[in-house]
Amino acid sequence: MPRFTGRTEKFTESTAKRLQVPEGKKDVFLFDAVEPGFFIRKFASGKAFYGVKYTCNGQQRRLKLGQPLPGNLAEMRKLAGDAKAKARLGIDVVAEARKAKKAAEAMTLGELVPAYLAIRERGSPDKIWKKLRPNTLEEAKRYLKRAWAPFHRLAPDDVTRDKVKDRMKELTDTSGPISAKRAHAYLSTFYAWLIHNNQCGGANPCMGIKLGKEEPRSRTLSEPELLDVWLAAGEDDFGVIVKLLILTGQRLREIGDLEWLEIDLEKRLIELPERRTKNGKPHLVPLSAPALALLRAIPRYEGRRLVFAGPRSTRMTNYSSGKAQLDKRITALRGGVPLPHWTLHDLPQRCHAAIGVARAAG
Repeated sequence: MPRFTGRTEKFTESTAKRLQVPEGKKDVFLFDAVEPGFFIRKFASGKAFYGVKYTCNGQQRRLKLGQPLPGNLAEMRKLAGDAKAKARLGIDVVAEARKAKKAAEAMTLGELVPAYLAIRERGSPDKIWKKLRPNTLEEAKRYLKRAWAPFHRLAPDDVTRDKVKDRMKELTDTSGPISAKRAHAYLSTFYAWLIHNNQCGGANPCMGIKLGKEEPRSRTLSEPELLDVWLAAGEDDFGVIVKLLILTGQRLREIGDLEWLEIDLEKRLIELPERRTKNGKPHLVPLSAPALALLRAIPRYEGRRLVFAGPRSTRMTNYSSGKAQLDKRITALRGGVPLPHWTLHDLPQRCHAAIGVARAAG
């Protein structure tokens, strides 16, 4: 264990950045004058982390808390205080984390999501994790099970800040910045629960990620642009979803997760139940002739509830790769000129414009 120098200083957000490692030394420790035992360890490479030193049951411990990131000093200082408070009660955070990690090292993020959602559905006995309202719980399920599905095979400690940033970029491109911000918030809270229950030994990988502003989407594709999207969309499930988004003006998941029971071809309607709408109210979607023709052409498979399904007949999740392929076809259709940045959420249009596009496409 490295030797502690005992040097103290009141930490500020810039302390870690200003801290210098003496020439010839591999690292340096600096302790906080506000929270005893709370320290910064900085290496000659420039890397640094917050930690806390404490004694529990006669044993000295050193707990790594996380990297110094903009705005996280107060939270790191609080974590240090919490660890020391538990130590005074005989609870060794380091030992508990090691024990929990060993017990859960075979568990993946996907296996832990249901346990977290069950807690948020009823609320925890200690009142720390409050019961979520039905609509909020449904949204939490959607983001944790779908938006973060690529992480489900990973152990909690294997999800890094860089991986979260990369996935956030994908979500921003496919679903827009508002949806990406929601996904970030639900993953961050989920990780707070994992850390609280010693299911994750590191820092929250969502910390320190700059989020886009929640501004209404202003991008509106012109009719020529819509026509390019329509012609490049293709006839597979993803292509039909894209065309229906243009024709119906509905949200991506309202069409992507469409169920056969929600479609009445005779009445020329889609009847969305309250559990699948943003405002929690039932919604009727009139079907134009082009939309009706698209739905009638989709084959029905016995026992399959969903109109559009991904692998193993589950809900579609490959929107990111689908849009990437669509963008390539659009660029080729436009003679090598890519369509200016757009997302699938930019597709809903005024009904007359969308039907005009469908007719122009033949």
